[in-house]
Amino acid sequence: MTTGIPLSRLLKTHFGYDSFRPLQREIVEAALARRDVLAILPTGAGKSLCYQLPALAREGVTLVVSPLIALMKDQVDQLTAAGVAATFLNSTLGMQENRDRIEAIRNGDFKLVYLAPERLMSGAFLAEVQRWNVTALAVDEAHCISEWGHDFRPEYRRLRELRQALPQVPAIALTATATPRVRDDILVQLGLRDPAAFLASFNRPNLNYLVEPKQDALARVVHFIRERGQESGIVYAQSRKRTEELAASLRASGIPAVCYHAGLETAERARNQEAFLRDEVRVVCATVAFGMGINKPDVRFVIHADLPKNLEGYYQETGRAGRDGLPADCLLLFTRGDIVKQQRFIADISDEEARDNAREQLEHMADFAESDACRRIGLLDYFGESWPEENCGACDNCLAPRGNWDATVETQKLISCVIRVKQAGGPPVGIRHLADILAGSRAEKILARKHDKLSTYGIGKEHSAAKWAEIARTLVRKGWFAVDGGNYPVISVTDEGVAILRERRAVSLTRLMEGEKTTTRRAGDIECDAELFEALRNHRKQVADAAGVPPYVVFSDVSLRHMAREYPGDKAAFARIPGVGDRKLNDYGPGFLREVSTWLETHERRKFAPLPDPRASVPKPVLNGTTFATLELWRAGKNMDEIAAKRGLAISTIESHLGAIIESGEDIDPRRCYSEKEEAEMRAAFEGSDDLALKPIFEQLGGRMSYGKLRLFRAIEARGASLQPA
Repeated sequence: MTTGIPLSRLLKTHFGYDSFRPLQREIVEAALARRDVLAILPTGAGKSLCYQLPALAREGVTLVVSPLIALMKDQVDQLTAAGVAATFLNSTLGMQENRDRIEAIRNGDFKLVYLAPERLMSGAFLAEVQRWNVTALAVDEAHCISEWGHDFRPEYRRLRELRQALPQVPAIALTATATPRVRDDILVQLGLRDPAAFLASFNRPNLNYLVEPKQDALARVVHFIRERGQESGIVYAQSRKRTEELAASLRASGIPAVCYHAGLETAERARNQEAFLRDEVRVVCATVAFGMGINKPDVRFVIHADLPKNLEGYYQETGRAGRDGLPADCLLLFTRGDIVKQQRFIADISDEEARDNAREQLEHMADFAESDACRRIGLLDYFGESWPEENCGACDNCLAPRGNWDATVETQKLISCVIRVKQAGGPPVGIRHLADILAGSRAEKILARKHDKLSTYGIGKEHSAAKWAEIARTLVRKGWFAVDGGNYPVISVTDEGVAILRERRAVSLTRLMEGEKTTTRRAGDIECDAELFEALRNHRKQVADAAGVPPYVVFSDVSLRHMAREYPGDKAAFARIPGVGDRKLNDYGPGFLREVSTWLETHERRKFAPLPDPRASVPKPVLNGTTFATLELWRAGKNMDEIAAKRGLAISTIESHLGAIIESGEDIDPRRCYSEKEEAEMRAAFEGSDDLALKPIFEQLGGRMSYGKLRLFRAIEARGASLQPA
């Protein structure tokens, strides 16, 4: 049962927004229709609201499974500041406080309760949960349930027991990153029943991806951070010792920094994280242990001082930058030495399948780092998504292309050398061995196999062995060399490579990475009065310190930038600022209004160009495999009943697919979805309704139209309106 309060009013009252982000509305509606839901949305797309808003719109309590204590506290702090009754139960609470909160939950005093999976499944606690009026289950960071995910948590696997204990309670699983394999695993492990699946684009348009060779890494990190004024950022490193050294070096350079890794005492780890979240230090140098609990929206840069193990981890870690939607930079410092280190760790993995999987993931990561193609294309391709543009305008390879060079002779020498090694007999060789032959190395392995007697020995002394190895890896990416083998990969020439040599084709290759690049930071910031923005930031820090919460809990940088360009003069104007709900208007409005008023006493009001309409730049939803299968049958002339029967799916699922298809830009004939009479009825019912909830319309029509048909009508109408001239 729902509360009857319009969704649009709840959205503005508690969260301060007038409209939903892409897919949020559809996810909320599916959840309120008591369907199981799988939502894959990128970081910063507003996943939390997808279960928080339904919790406010329905009776009872929503259980939220969250993997980290810090993340629970942060979410509850933000909800409390927004006037939402939320709490958490975890090991930080004393016995009496724990008992008091459980009693309050039994009494229905909270709308959302955050728990770790370990707590949920411990002892008799599941029986306690069954005493509560649980009406929904939300599983945050759902990729943790999959052994194929980068943050696998074995205790997440037991959540099926929770579902069995609460069989009538619908579940929503949410994550920011999941490959198709992980998505399938989530569905199976969580036992989602005929779920409404929503897959948004993995693209983070506000992130600028940069890859540079690792040369004097510390100096580069210091310079990169200094270029960014007072902005906050994260520096990731592979080892605990390295994070400590980086943090100490940054402090010695005058940059406030702390380190974070699993080897620190719990209290010190918590202090360092809190200092970063509260803007008391600018930078945290961390291992991947500094992860999901970081909900700080104004991280303006992420630096990888060492190579991540896989692209999924890289995506997740870079995704901690720019969660507020404002521009942010992601710098990766790359050297082949990091790959060698990772390969040594992988060789120690005892399970053969896990070892092969780790090796494959590392290869994807290395290919991404060395590639001369658009970074965005490579990253999205890994998640099964295509990028339609050749130049994204927000990565190093698009902003500063490396240019080409004539590599015909080098290519001929490399291919010839592999062929000569094969003709000489003996086992094939790897890239490094091949490079040593061409460079004329006197290493024992070369002499022992008599490779110094080959006709190609030493014919490449104009380049170092390292450069020959780089060129050889480029030929692998071109498909002219093939790499085979596990711990000791060897190369061979492909048919295409043989043709290159035999036909004496001219070869042009992209230049190798050579040091720091000059790239222009991309547009997308919210232009505002910079000095007023800093004044508002200082006021926000004072307010946050007094309340004992991080500054972003008070207001995000996006809200402050809007204040610093619109100069609100009264409560009505302040209420129109994005992110200002009723509670924050009353709690914080007077103080911020005074700051703006005081500022204008001694400064001129500036004028700014209008901001672009955010709806104009919203990417079309990406169709996942199952939705595209429905589209193909629809294009073949099948109706909804036929598609549902052929695919073994419910009509409601096919209707959801068609809604996503319409929003992706496909033209759908409404006559294939509903009759003219039904269309007239629905149009009359929707007339004058400004709420996003379908339940009032459904009830007004006496249940004659399904929710799916209502959703299709609205999607078709919205698409028609969007095609009208402005």
